[in-house]
Amino acid sequence: MTKLSPAAQAVLDAAYREMDYAPRRHVQWVTTAALRAAADQAAPEKQLDDIAYIHQSYVDGMRDALACIEIIADELEAL
Repeated sequence: MTKLSPAAQAVLDAAYREMDYAPRRHVQWVTTAALRAAADQAAPEKQLDDIAYIHQSYVDGMRDALACIEIIADELEAL
């Protein structure tokens, strides 16, 4: 099995705890899909009214955090 980053392992461990009856591969697929959907829904464009007037560093920080979520989802998808 591929060694995951601590962040990706924590997400997967939490999913396994909650879905201990499901096959491991199914848990990985569901978790990956949920992370991608969460990142998509949390995008600054969907959350901030008048995004053009928000300080750019705030928007950039949000995008950096969402990129971290996408990286975790990429790791889980690659399993």
